[in-house]
Amino acid sequence: MSPSTHGRTVAVIGATGLVGRTILEGLAARKFPVKVLIPVASSRSQGTDIEFKGQKIPVVGVEEALALKPDIALFSAGGDVSRQWAPAFKEAGTTVIDNSSAWRMDPTVPLVVPEVNADVIGDDLLIANPNCSTIQLVMALKPLHDRFLIRRAIVSTYQSVTGTGQAGIDQLEEERNGTEANRVYPHAIDRNCLPHCDVFLENDFTKEEMKLHHETKKILGDADVQVSATAVRVPVVGGHSESVYLELERSFSVPDVKEALQLMPGLIIQDDPMSNVYPMPAKAHGKDEVFVGRIRRDLTELQGLHLWVVSDNLRKGAATNAIQIAEFLQKSGRFRK
Repeated sequence: MSPSTHGRTVAVIGATGLVGRTILEGLAARKFPVKVLIPVASSRSQGTDIEFKGQKIPVVGVEEALALKPDIALFSAGGDVSRQWAPAFKEAGTTVIDNSSAWRMDPTVPLVVPEVNADVIGDDLLIANPNCSTIQLVMALKPLHDRFLIRRAIVSTYQSVTGTGQAGIDQLEEERNGTEANRVYPHAIDRNCLPHCDVFLENDFTKEEMKLHHETKKILGDADVQVSATAVRVPVVGGHSESVYLELERSFSVPDVKEALQLMPGLIIQDDPMSNVYPMPAKAHGKDEVFVGRIRRDLTELQGLHLWVVSDNLRKGAATNAIQIAEFLQKSGRFRK
C-alpha cells in the first residue's frame, strides 16, 4: 500500500482522560487509518473497555503498549509520563506526538502546528504538541507575521475549565449545583474569574503565561517577536478566548489584515459586530477551526491592531492538532515502514 493509505497501529496514552477521549473521537471522525488501536491508561482503568468505531477494546498498561511497538503513540497523560516513556517508544521505532509540556522547549524537538510550521518536521520520532492557548494564537499570528511582521503581542486569555481536565468541569458543576466542591482551583470558579492558570513563577507570571511567551517564538521561528500574556480561568465549558493586541512593523489596513487571515487554512473570520457576529466559545465548541473577529486598528498606536481569537481547546488546542500532525506524517510517508 502507499504511505497515504497504509493502516497504522496507534497507541493513545491517557486514552480515558478528557484529551485522550477527544483524540479517539477525532481519529474516528477524521478517518485516520487506524489498523490497530491500543488504548493505554493507568492501573485504575486497565482491564476496562473503551469503544472505538463500534468496537470495544480493552485498556492496557504502557509497558504492554510499548511491547507491541506501535507505529505512532499519541501521549496525553501528563509530563511525568511523557518524560519517562516517550524515549522508550522512540527507541522502539515509534513516532511519539506528545501533548504535554515536557518536550516543547527542547531545541532538538519540533514544536508543531501543521498549518504554521509543518516544514520543521524531519525524521523526528518525537514531536511536541504546543499548549492549547498557544496553538490558537499562532494560527492567527502566522499570516500576519508573514505579511506585516509582528513586533509585539499582548494577550489576555479567557480559558475554559476544560483546560484543567475533568476535575475543572466537576468543580464548576458542583458549585453550580450547590454541592460541596472538590476544588482543583484555589477559589470558586462559578460566577468568578481567576487570573491564575497554572502555578506562579518568580517573575510573577504563571507557567501558562510563559508558555505563550516562549512557544510562540519557537513556532513562528522568530525570537524577536515579543509576547506578554495574562491568563484567566473563566466559568466556561468548551473553548478558550483571547484578546490579542499586536504592534506591526509594516503599514497595514484592516482589509489587508482580513485578506491575510482569510488565506490561512483552518482559520475562519467572524467579524460583523454591528450584526452581533463575533467568535464565542459556545459557537466554537466541538469544532476544529480557529475563529477570529473584532478586527480593528488601535486608537492610540498607528501600527496597533486588535483581534479576538476563539477555539475549542480540546479539539484544535489539543487532540485535533495532534491528529493533524499524524495526518501530515502519514501523507508524507514518514512513519516507520
